Amino acid sequence: MRTPRFWVLSLGRGPLSRQKGLVPPLLLEGKVVIITGANTGIGKETARDLARRGARVIIACRDTAKAEAAASEIRAETGNQEVIVKKLDLADTKSIREFAERFLAEEKELHILINNAGVMLCPYSKTADGFEMQLGVNHLGHFLLTFLLLERLKQCAPARIVNVSSLAHHGGWIRFHDLQGEKCYNRGLAYCHSKLANVLFTRELARRLQGTKVTANALHPGSVYSDLVRHSFVMTWLWKIFSFFLKTPCEGAQTSIYCAVAEELESVTGQYFSDCQPAYVSPRGRDDETAKKLWSVSCELLGIQWD
Repeated sequence: MRTPRFWVLSLGRGPLSRQKGLVPPLLLEGKVVIITGANTGIGKETARDLARRGARVIIACRDTAKAEAAASEIRAETGNQEVIVKKLDLADTKSIREFAERFLAEEKELHILINNAGVMLCPYSKTADGFEMQLGVNHLGHFLLTFLLLERLKQCAPARIVNVSSLAHHGGWIRFHDLQGEKCYNRGLAYCHSKLANVLFTRELARRLQGTKVTANALHPGSVYSDLVRHSFVMTWLWKIFSFFLKTPCEGAQTSIYCAVAEELESVTGQYFSDCQPAYVSPRGRDDETAKKLWSVSCELLGIQWD
């Protein structure tokens, strides 16, 4: 029996969950999923939904105490005991490599990688490796993580890579002359630049993965009421005032879930989604030459060869 078109929709609250065709209870049984930053917000809701579908869910987070609390809650609610916490600090390449090494040694399969974690509007600071924090965590950290896990994804194909970007990519550009923001730094623009990097990474990754049955897509989750804006007093204040107009984390997770499991996306790659449908990408986000150059520069910064 063919699965209904809307099998992606969450079993939880949110406007999309009221549409027809709710998912069978064990749709992802036997599948292994990694979700970065899944201890809170849309990452946590994505983990909850995929656990409900029967997947083995790896919650990859820096704050393991918070992650364990989230995992315990999800296990109790879903009855799925295969919700596991592993430590991952995307602001430290040593931690990323240790995470990948442990995962590859302990887990034999990987079917879905959701690069969800992110930081937003940080005051100027650097990662353990000297990268500007928002570029380092949002782009370079996930770039390295994907590189280290890609062979396992290929071995388990069909497989999917989902990169959580943002509508904010429209305001970004890749400033190769000052990639680390050392000459000029604006916390809002730095976030936009990092989200554009997500889109360009997805585009080039999809091109390179043609024929492997591993797809890569990016998405905008919407404006979600979460703690992502915690570094900005003004944005935190505005988020509280206009919370009625913002998506809940469950609603914000729907496009991540859609990109991860929707049957109709099985061979779709290199695209950008919003509200569970293809969305407009800025001209800078469609620049193949910039995407290729960013790929090369990212490899150089991380000391890897990824051909």
